[in-house]
Amino acid sequence: MISTAGRRTWRVSTHAAAALTLTLAVTGCADGSGTGSAAGEVTSITVLDYYTDESEHAQWNEMLGACGKAAGVEVEHTSVPPASLVPRVLRQASSRTLPDLLMLDNADLQQIARTGALTPLDRYGIDTTGFAEGILSAGTYEGEVYGLAPYVSTVALFYNKDMLAEAGVAVPRTWNDLREAAAGLTRPGRYGMAVDASATFESSWQFLPFLWSNGGDERRLDTPQAAQALRLWVDLVSSGSMSRSVLNWTQAEVHDQFAAGRTAMMINGPWRIPALNADEDLNWGVAPVPVPRTGRKPVTPLGGEVWTVPQGPSEARQQKAAQVLACLNSPANTLTLAEQHFTVPSRTEVVARYAERNPSLAVFVESVEGARTRTAELGARWPRAATGIYTAIQSALAGEQTPEQALRHAQRIATGD
Repeated sequence: MISTAGRRTWRVSTHAAAALTLTLAVTGCADGSGTGSAAGEVTSITVLDYYTDESEHAQWNEMLGACGKAAGVEVEHTSVPPASLVPRVLRQASSRTLPDLLMLDNADLQQIARTGALTPLDRYGIDTTGFAEGILSAGTYEGEVYGLAPYVSTVALFYNKDMLAEAGVAVPRTWNDLREAAAGLTRPGRYGMAVDASATFESSWQFLPFLWSNGGDERRLDTPQAAQALRLWVDLVSSGSMSRSVLNWTQAEVHDQFAAGRTAMMINGPWRIPALNADEDLNWGVAPVPVPRTGRKPVTPLGGEVWTVPQGPSEARQQKAAQVLACLNSPANTLTLAEQHFTVPSRTEVVARYAERNPSLAVFVESVEGARTRTAELGARWPRAATGIYTAIQSALAGEQTPEQALRHAQRIATGD
């Protein structure tokens, strides 16, 4: 996610800092890295994430620095491009050069935890209560919690209020509503609807609400429920209500089309809100992702990054990293981080207050309550299914295969057949 939110005042409470004190077993630390004059004294830790956007990196650098100060260490913070993070982590795991504190997209945690590169957080006495079940499961592998997310996200339907009012179109709630609204909003130079249908995991992410809300399942992609969901997207393109160019649009480019008035509705995430708010001429609203029929609730994917403590040669450094991790996930800091990045705080005690203070995010708060993690069913095998999904989307929307044919091929990709 790219956050354009302005920097806010950091709030690291002394109460939270005191609560994060962990017992450190530093006697006899032998590696000597990051130590001061006293043998075994840890004075710094290394941190790796993929927040390369300049403002976002600066925000995280400041929060990590504040939590590092509370833990008594300096933080050496490095960010790499998202696509480079997992390959780098796998190389570092092999060479035993992992950072002390590591951020991962929650969908990647299973893959990394399976290698034995991460440590369970109960080793450090970190309290994992107070998180919603779905959020906690995002950081869990084989029954043990390896990562915690300070905030989470999902997707919803953004719409241009002025365009809907001019066309006399109501905000769509069902798939039939969506077809009719998109058709009614389409004009020369403007499409009614836009999604990310690119050959990336972003496309799979955007498709999941349609798959899941229709009773589809990533364990079996070649089902009528999955085909019906993909048929909806195909119909929007074939009818001219959605541009065929969605096959190449990222979520950022979908946003650009919406902001420029070239599409009246889009599926996207809350991290787009700062840029939307910055455009004074754009009158926008947000609603839940439309569902197959009235009475159903949308089931959306849970996004967000989890923070983990990798295996390392120094228990003392791991303990310090765990203190910083706990600080990032304190109630006060989950609220601060969520407000900065226009996401949803992961602590249940914070969510109600957050929704009151940020009404434009209320839809996302509600959707997160029933959101699912992408790895809940398949674990480390999720990337194969995601590849199958976006491959099917590309083929079906390009008219190369029917949804049924494309999804049969997707199932073969998912299972490796």
